[in-house]
Amino acid sequence: VPQHVWRINLDTPEEAHQNLSFGAADRWWEQTDLTKLILASNKLQCLSEDVKLLPALTVLDVHDNQLTSLPSALGQLENLQKLDVSHNKLKSIPEELMQLSHLKSLLLHHNELSCLPDGFGQLVNLEELDLSNNHLTDIPTSFALLINLVRLNLACNQLKNLPADISAMKSLRQLDCTKNYLETVPSKLATMASLEQLYLRKNKLRSLPEFPSCKLLKELHAGENQIEILNAENLKHLNSLSVLELRDNKIKSVPDEITLLQKLERLDLANNDISRLPYTLGNLPQLKFLALEGNPLRTIRRDLLQKGTQELLKYLRSKIQDGVTSPNEEPPVTAMTLPSESRINMHAITSLKLLEYSEKQAAVIPDEMFNAVRSNPVATVNFSKNQLNEIPLRIVELKDSVCDVNLGFNKISSISLELCMLHKLAHLDIRNNFLTSLPEEMEALTRLQVINLSFNRFKVFPSVLYRIVALETILLSNNQVGSIDPLQLQKMDKLGTLDLQNNDLLQVPPELGNCETLRTLLLEGNPFRTPRAAILAKGTAAVLEYLRSRIP
Repeated sequence: VPQHVWRINLDTPEEAHQNLSFGAADRWWEQTDLTKLILASNKLQCLSEDVKLLPALTVLDVHDNQLTSLPSALGQLENLQKLDVSHNKLKSIPEELMQLSHLKSLLLHHNELSCLPDGFGQLVNLEELDLSNNHLTDIPTSFALLINLVRLNLACNQLKNLPADISAMKSLRQLDCTKNYLETVPSKLATMASLEQLYLRKNKLRSLPEFPSCKLLKELHAGENQIEILNAENLKHLNSLSVLELRDNKIKSVPDEITLLQKLERLDLANNDISRLPYTLGNLPQLKFLALEGNPLRTIRRDLLQKGTQELLKYLRSKIQDGVTSPNEEPPVTAMTLPSESRINMHAITSLKLLEYSEKQAAVIPDEMFNAVRSNPVATVNFSKNQLNEIPLRIVELKDSVCDVNLGFNKISSISLELCMLHKLAHLDIRNNFLTSLPEEMEALTRLQVINLSFNRFKVFPSVLYRIVALETILLSNNQVGSIDPLQLQKMDKLGTLDLQNNDLLQVPPELGNCETLRTLLLEGNPFRTPRAAILAKGTAAVLEYLRSRIP
């Protein structure tokens, strides 16, 4: 890269040295700093550390070169939002890259990476990450911190498993794990509520995971695996699924519950071991493409298979005997189903350790939910989006196992002492309620790491929080908090994220700048005059530095 490219912000252009009269377009002294640098499709073997002379860069594109390493100075480009280093020969990534806290898009595909820095989770604003076509054998557990990630591509690597922590990526919509060596998929993947597209083609899966929370999943691609069994449990929660691709597996039968997938448009079951099909498949209202070739089907003539989807569906419908229950009817309660268990997902309790009763608009949680737990250790409780006025007293029965409680979007006005006895609690989400204070007894929650109190009615910062030293994240946005005590906050040596957006802070105490551990401090939407918006926009490090400079 020519040296004058790196110095473009610093050097005056040559024409400035000649005595010319400048028109408005040529006033070089009014030029702004360079924000985009595109060096793609060249023959670069290295990038100079002088890249740090371009601190205003938001986009750096060096894809399709011959880079074997990246300069550590990249870590100083604090405004960088998009970095494309794909199609190079990188074997590793410098740790300094993990300092790019504003990075939204990081493209690393088609390199020679065999491992990633542990600190990857620091890139908290990342929305798109492409690591496909490398030599990765595992994924750092800190990936769990990438809670804004929307698209993650891990295709064509050498992954034998996925860390269960990946399920913490609450924003993830697209996950591509095509062509790895996965034998199983962590059951926690089933809790990823935002997931819309999941690609698991060309792995070594013997079964499909169950997806109780993936209500938005639209596409599931799991062809070219070794899946033998397709269960009702695998399918019944996937109300949004429009593409189900299972070709080239060893599936022997298709459960009747496939008709629950009312939005299914494409179903590819080619090259399996299927001998019979449920005729009710013909009733799927949206189905436009059905592939069945390469199966030992006994009931369907081969010439029919070649006539295309519509003829096939017509034939299946003609075979439905009268009296088959339509898929929308409740399944009959048999002698095997205890009446109390009919609305309880026992599978979620036993396998996923999840007790869920959400979006029911219920004023109380039915006792049968707690009765069903028996001796199963439940780790996660989700009672969100109901009409609860108080925390269910029986939650205390789960105190030896529960670590994640979601009571968001209810009408709770106070925290019960029962909640304060959940001594293993690590995550508490109680956003969008009517809380005005927290009891001092919450100090007993010594393992609490994350608390979400946003959209409540706090007028003061709850003082008990200062004494829960394990807290890493406090979300208190959209309340009416008027002040905070910086000296108390300083003692919280684990606190990394503090969100106080949209409160009533009239001033920000300068001593807050001494809270060294804060990585994310959000203060927008408060009535204070300083720091000004321009400083807030520069991010947490700049705000803390500014506050320190104001300490008398």
